[in-house]
Amino acid sequence: MIEANGKALLFDIDGTLANTDPLHLRAFNHVFGPRGHVFDHARFSKELQGFANASIGERFLSDESVERRAVILGEKEEVFRTLVAGQIEPLPGLMALLDQADAAGIPMVAVTNAPRLNAELLLSGLGITHRFKAIVIGDELPHGKPHPLPYQEGLRFAGASPAASIAFEDSRSGVQSAAAAGIPTIGIRTSLSHADLVDAGALASASAFDDPELLVRLAAAMAW
Repeated sequence: MIEANGKALLFDIDGTLANTDPLHLRAFNHVFGPRGHVFDHARFSKELQGFANASIGERFLSDESVERRAVILGEKEEVFRTLVAGQIEPLPGLMALLDQADAAGIPMVAVTNAPRLNAELLLSGLGITHRFKAIVIGDELPHGKPHPLPYQEGLRFAGASPAASIAFEDSRSGVQSAAAAGIPTIGIRTSLSHADLVDAGALASASAFDDPELLVRLAAAMAW
């Protein structure tokens, strides 16, 4: 059921709440490098960033069984969690934005293609797990990003309408997912340029959550 004001803020996690993408790149190269796949930043942002592990496995581990792919990608996630432990810092302005949304009674949902263990580790490391009404995990649904289903689920948990809400994303697949769900989407420029994010479907982009233009846009959209 849609709540009275129908508003919500929906956030991707990796690269959006915290700039963890460089650590994901290191973890992928650690595990995939010996298997003949080495990624630089450009390849990472086009071929890995924002995609669910199942689709990454299909593309780069096609000669392995589905079960073996899961094991290899599980190794990558273990490497990432080791790298990120104790190094989780929020993007500038994030905490103030969450405070403002809480004070205004606007529900927030995290929507990610990351495994649940990663998502929970990052939110806990930032100390913000309690801020979110739900954590939507793409791999736990019939379709992950770039399909709109994860964001449609996020709206359902928040009781929100797409047009009255705002999503924050840093990847092409994430922007495509949120935009396809009908949600005005702000691209966060931790890895991609303004042009890349807008080309994927973002309404605008911001360097972080303290970007002055973003704050003006949010004040107008959320009426706080």
